[in-house]
Amino acid sequence: MTYIKRGTWKGGEKILRKGFKAMAPQVYPEPPDGGWGWMIVLAAFMQTSLVYGVIRSFGVFFVEFVQHFEELSGRVSWITSIGIAVQQFASPVASALSSRYGARPVVMLGAFLSSLGMFLAAFATRLMHLYLSIGLLSGMGWALVFTPCIGSVGRYFKKKRTMATGLAFTGVGISSFAFSPLFQYLVDAYAWRGALIIVSGITLNLVVCGALLRPLTLKEDLGQPGEENDGCRQCSTLFGLPLLSHWPFMRYVTAITLINTGYFIPYVHLVAHARVQGFNEYEAAFLMSAAAIIDICGRLISGWLADRGTFQLQHLLTFWTALTGFSLIVIPLGQNYYTLMAISLIYGLGAGAMTPVVFSLVPQIVGIRQLLGGLGLLQMIESIGGLLGAPLSGWLRDLTGNYYSSFGTAGGFLLAGCLVLMTLPNFFSCLRKASTKQLEASMGMKPEGDAEETLSMQNGHVHAICSDKRPAEGPV
Repeated sequence: MTYIKRGTWKGGEKILRKGFKAMAPQVYPEPPDGGWGWMIVLAAFMQTSLVYGVIRSFGVFFVEFVQHFEELSGRVSWITSIGIAVQQFASPVASALSSRYGARPVVMLGAFLSSLGMFLAAFATRLMHLYLSIGLLSGMGWALVFTPCIGSVGRYFKKKRTMATGLAFTGVGISSFAFSPLFQYLVDAYAWRGALIIVSGITLNLVVCGALLRPLTLKEDLGQPGEENDGCRQCSTLFGLPLLSHWPFMRYVTAITLINTGYFIPYVHLVAHARVQGFNEYEAAFLMSAAAIIDICGRLISGWLADRGTFQLQHLLTFWTALTGFSLIVIPLGQNYYTLMAISLIYGLGAGAMTPVVFSLVPQIVGIRQLLGGLGLLQMIESIGGLLGAPLSGWLRDLTGNYYSSFGTAGGFLLAGCLVLMTLPNFFSCLRKASTKQLEASMGMKPEGDAEETLSMQNGHVHAICSDKRPAEGPV
């Protein structure tokens, strides 16, 4: 037993204080823009590969399910629609759990659930079993994985946020390129049941993504004194409910919901459409693989353009969304394989480029402190589009006997989303730097640029206003 000599406690107290100080988490004044953040990007890259890469390549199983269960396309389409809708609708739960317990355990739990859902689907004897296993169980797992990973990227980066997000989302394109022919091979070799078991094992690697996530404490996270004692307000903030009265954010959510309604249609029905046009299963699957390659380029190009600062993020998002919408509308013009391939490549470019911008705009609108809540609320509301899009497309196919009206309607939803994006504050401003700070100030948040500068617009001119107070959050 060790005794402390008389008169030495003062020095021991100093040592204890230093020890407690070392144990306290480091508080960063702003996102570090690098360091361990690149490992977070790697984790998000793996996550997008194993979540949306699987979803995008699920069209291979769609054809098998239609033939095995002898069901209409509209009913089979509900499998992926339910999965996407649950993934997005449960995002506020993932955001709240991540804010309360940290992203790492939440992502690891989601990895287990998503893998379990795929495994149980291999034993399905009715279509309802696929709704519950892939749609409900795997969808819930995807929700617990996706939002914390993407939110962590946004918290670790500021100046390089769009590029980091774009790098993370390149996993979708790479995995789509690999998974479409891989899934077709697995189905041919082991039938769809054996293929789903193998996909379940692949999905379990999401546990590694969760292990890579490291918590980061920012100055904004500390909040105001006494705020933690308000239990109701704290719970409301965890789920992002105050943002329901943030009108610029809600207009943005409306636009993304319309876009989401048509965004996933090619991933569900393009392979089936190509099969109907007379192309074999490998030619049809290669359409999505080729689009996935261009998808990667689109994400990197979009991130590079956004981080250069030449264009506003809302302008880039509107352009890429319009390009994607027009490409969907002209898919019926692809009567031969080369034309259909060219249209698929244009779609892949636009669809890939718009994704990192969608998530990079959220912290610009709501602030870094409400990033997780904003992401959760955005995905919950846009799940309405994800839920209705594929079944509507399948219903139109059953009604008309082809996919022409399905792709045309999907493209119309994306163009409608472009019109709503144009209602964002300062959308038509020609001044890039001023309008970006104006957008942040008008949306009720402190600009992410210079710490003490806000902007206002009077008589068409930009005026800098120095203030020590952060603008109140709320509707404009």
